[in-house]
Amino acid sequence: MTGAAAGEAPVICVDGPSGAGKGTLAQSLADTLSWNLLDSGALYRVVGLACLSGGVPLDQAQQVAVVARSLDVTFQPGAEGVSVWLSGADVTREIRSEEGGISASTVAALPEVREALLLRQRELARLPGLVADGRDMGTVVFPSADLKIFLTASAEARAERRYHQLQGRGESVNLARLLAAIIERDARDESRSASPLVPADDAIVLDSTALSAGEVLSRVCELVSARAIMGEASEKRLDSAEASRQ
Repeated sequence: MTGAAAGEAPVICVDGPSGAGKGTLAQSLADTLSWNLLDSGALYRVVGLACLSGGVPLDQAQQVAVVARSLDVTFQPGAEGVSVWLSGADVTREIRSEEGGISASTVAALPEVREALLLRQRELARLPGLVADGRDMGTVVFPSADLKIFLTASAEARAERRYHQLQGRGESVNLARLLAAIIERDARDESRSASPLVPADDAIVLDSTALSAGEVLSRVCELVSARAIMGEASEKRLDSAEASRQ
């Protein structure tokens, strides 16, 4: 195995804008390799939810940072993905709402909040390895990661994916409003002073607009194999997964 030093956990970063398919890719890749998973977006969504529930204004950086440092949050993998628990309550559905996304983007723009969550995210880099999903994983949180993927897609494709996702949950949604919200969030994420949404200099940019989730996973698995960053057990699981897709 190359990349991570002996005894250190290898890290694969998956960054990109909302709706590009980062979560699906990161979850599938972590499952394939049997590695740990960091959903950094969920952390910011939980911070936003905790602030809204506790009456903390989202524009009060110091107060929001206090909330971020004291979060009682856990992630529990399951058959339908990772569920998120805040203070013993399952908040997965709440944080995945459009309101949850907006509040996450708002608090994520605060440097004090990003700093408060930085160490918590880095502590999740444990053996056998970590797949980190976010917007600044490769640029700020894990700048020495073994592999950095920047997954993107057109705003229209991302809006349509989100539309079908929310419809599947029984939510009433409007495609035009979703598209406008995605464009607005892109602008906010790309222009913020703290950890703007940009590919790392050494990231591989992958456009998923015309690709299925399975095709994206296959391409990334090829990159993982080429980098030789896995332990023997993870490599065998990857070989087995690739064979089953053929």
